[in-house]
Amino acid sequence: MGDEDDWKHQLGHALRKVRPGMIALTSSTWSGFLPYGVRVSSPAFANGTPMPVRYTADGEGFAPPLRWENLPEGTRSLVLLVEDADIPWFRPLTHCIVHSIPPEKGGFEEGEIPFRLPGFTAEGWACGRNALARTGWLAPSPPPGHGRHHYAFQVFALGAVPQYPWPPGRSLLLRTIRPYLLSQGRVIGTYERV
Repeated sequence: MGDEDDWKHQLGHALRKVRPGMIALTSSTWSGFLPYGVRVSSPAFANGTPMPVRYTADGEGFAPPLRWENLPEGTRSLVLLVEDADIPWFRPLTHCIVHSIPPEKGGFEEGEIPFRLPGFTAEGWACGRNALARTGWLAPSPPPGHGRHHYAFQVFALGAVPQYPWPPGRSLLLRTIRPYLLSQGRVIGTYERV
């Protein structure tokens, strides 16, 4: 471990207790009024277990495959919001927003959500802005020594297909979709840099 790596590890360790936590995730804050009815899973990892390195910044960085089912009647679109509950910050870090997902689409294949996506796909879905203000997938890259991070792949079923004046960030997305929420679900993958 070089001097720079050692410094990063010491900083990560010092900030180990600084994290918003699972309670700050969007799905957790909305759990008081929004039921967990959508079943979300990944063929790449079980809920609450480590994600393979290939889906992180230490590997290829691809977005992992996801599946969902049990959508409520009246679902007209879905939103995927991926948040890191453990970033040393006051709220979760946004790794990905995908909106306007057609209800007949049952998930995403590995790498189907690109690192950058200008505009809409042929299927009709598009990406909002992640924490770097880019429209696409941001691979997990937790601080070394900070401990295990929980990445929540949250799916929200909506009774409408909301329109956005520009690719939404987290705040605009949450304000826009709230009136149309029907149900939610999530799967948690973890990753840690020691």
